[in-house]
Amino acid sequence: MRKRKPWKFIFILLFAVAISLGVYVYQQQYEPDDLFVKVGEGILDNAPEIFSGEPKEVRELRKQEVADTDTQGLRQEYYFSQLNEEEQRGYREIIEGIRAKEKEFYLTIYEDDTVNKVYHAVLMDHPELFWVHNRKQVYKTTFSNANYCMFSPGYSYTDEEIQEIQAAADNACQEVSALVSEGADDYEKAKAVYTYLIDTAEYQESEDDQSMAGIFWRRQAVCAGYAGAAQYLLEYLGVPCIYVEGSTAGSTEGHAWNIITLNGNDYYFDATNGDQPEFLEGDAVQLAEHKTILYDYLCPFPEEYETTYTPSAEFTVPACSATDMNFYVLNQGCFDSYDYQEILAYCQMRLNNGAAVVRFKFSSQEAFEQARADWINGDAIQEAARYYMTIYGMSQVEYHYGILENMKTIYYMF
Repeated sequence: MRKRKPWKFIFILLFAVAISLGVYVYQQQYEPDDLFVKVGEGILDNAPEIFSGEPKEVRELRKQEVADTDTQGLRQEYYFSQLNEEEQRGYREIIEGIRAKEKEFYLTIYEDDTVNKVYHAVLMDHPELFWVHNRKQVYKTTFSNANYCMFSPGYSYTDEEIQEIQAAADNACQEVSALVSEGADDYEKAKAVYTYLIDTAEYQESEDDQSMAGIFWRRQAVCAGYAGAAQYLLEYLGVPCIYVEGSTAGSTEGHAWNIITLNGNDYYFDATNGDQPEFLEGDAVQLAEHKTILYDYLCPFPEEYETTYTPSAEFTVPACSATDMNFYVLNQGCFDSYDYQEILAYCQMRLNNGAAVVRFKFSSQEAFEQARADWINGDAIQEAARYYMTIYGMSQVEYHYGILENMKTIYYMF
């Protein structure tokens, strides 16, 4: 049997590939003497795509270095740090595509769970990407036997609307900065943001309620909008803040809130729950002068907050345990035990300082129940009301009360 000479087979293969690249060769109009050199280069350049099936764009993505921090230097990217190397590459690819507002773009990740996880991490780390749809409106195209995909996030606003919303967000940053005194510490900044959000917006479902656009642009949002806006403003002021999603006890509805870092300790921050005037009893909720900010959800006691809200298990979040920056602790309005004279003295002190709202809380359920028996079910408030009338020379006064049982707090408004 005669053996075929291998060079003939190689020449035939080269000739076949050259024909397949004929358009490429013809368009470049190479000279005959370097024809085979250029054909060989074409083979080498395209060999990865020919044999692996990967587009050139995907191969280029795999070569790129993955930045450890936000390339624009604005976000702390807490959830990025929880991803593995492959997921972090996909994270950067998603951000780049969204910032460029590309309708579709390649990702070097492809499994459904991985893409969803990485996209969610991007959304929670980057509230400024308000123009992208949430996770329920995302599409991707996968390719058989391929470890990449085509990602289509979808966008909620036109370029003109994006400019309007960004201008509103920039204005919010300036407004909240004006509320912060020079040299203010991080707690004062956090309180300013908390107050600003509640004074500025109202809890209301709308087409824009899932991002900071609802707060800054429409002045209406649900918890996702409040939490995203809080994160945006707090990071602008230099206060470490992350966005958290989770579940609500006794409800099928989810909830979003924040965790902030103050003096090295982590605290819950929930502006959504701070904006609930309906907690007042009777018709007081109808009175504009009784709209108040509930500071119970600014650095609340962790064990109290966690009886209602549980973070999602998708990512880990910082454990909150400190209580020293709680609003009531800082303002001497938190009591470990119940004593009628002590509470009365506290109420009188608040009224002497011109407060129209008197609020106090208890660290134990037993003390709270004792206070409620006297100040809500009993007539202990009458003495405080008489003191109020004496201060202002009044013959009568109307007051309303509110209770936050989960926070062990009692409110009075005169």
